[in-house]
Amino acid sequence: MSIKRIRKAVIPAAGLGTRVLPATKAQPKEMLVIVDKPALQYLVEELVSAGIEEILIITGRNKGSIENHFDYSYELEKTLEEKGKKDLLKIVNNISEMSNIYYVRQKRPLGLGHAISCAEAFVGDEPFVVLLGDDIIYTDKDKGQSPVTKQLVEKYNELQGGTILGVQEVPHENVSKYGIIKPLKQIDEKTVAVEDFIEKPSIAEAPSNLAALGRYVLEPEIFSYLKRTKPGKGGEIQLTDAILAMKNDGEKLYAYNFDGLRYDTGDKFGMFVANVEFGLRHEELKDKVKDYLKDLVEKL
Repeated sequence: MSIKRIRKAVIPAAGLGTRVLPATKAQPKEMLVIVDKPALQYLVEELVSAGIEEILIITGRNKGSIENHFDYSYELEKTLEEKGKKDLLKIVNNISEMSNIYYVRQKRPLGLGHAISCAEAFVGDEPFVVLLGDDIIYTDKDKGQSPVTKQLVEKYNELQGGTILGVQEVPHENVSKYGIIKPLKQIDEKTVAVEDFIEKPSIAEAPSNLAALGRYVLEPEIFSYLKRTKPGKGGEIQLTDAILAMKNDGEKLYAYNFDGLRYDTGDKFGMFVANVEFGLRHEELKDKVKDYLKDLVEKL
């Protein structure tokens, strides 16, 4: 059986970012800065490093700064060139040349499933990956970790297709924050076939502590299921419901326990932690950040 190569990705970025208000009142949550880059750029860099060729970003109202960031900025580039700031000019040019990025607007906030359905024309009949903007995942090259998207694509190729959920274990007291996996059987050390996928269960109802953390590989058939999915809580169309409907019709559904350190940047404390820890890895800033934190601890 031959499968199509995964070369496209979808990033839903139409949410209002209510968990980090007031920062998101006039600024998209995806453009909030982690050290010196907007959160969304970390996702795009992950996709590019995984060999993804085309990226669709699902936007909404007041998200124009997303398109501006990944576009050329003639005035800025001309100023940097005239002032001889070649290093900064290279950084700015690299952003606009990073990938083929397209945009479509989700006109109404009808949930993640509805946002994904907006990508149908872009995806066509190809498998694709989905990255959620709240989940920044750091992978350590020194430990041999590849980008999470690459891990999932390689697993998709190995399994010869199917829907794959990127998961990790979370503390049992936090299961109500996530979509939780009910394993059916172990496929290999890091992969399980999925029996059920429960959105934000109570601690008592949770079948495991394996949580879906913002990375998916989806088959193009998902779009026909999304069209038939009825709105659930809050009138939203849930991606989880469509994935389960596919699974119940005999489609393969797996969960892959990926390597990487995940940050919830849709949460105020998660954003703070991401800034501190990415700052400690930043070549230019890490020594200053380390010294500052040591001094701060001594004063507490």
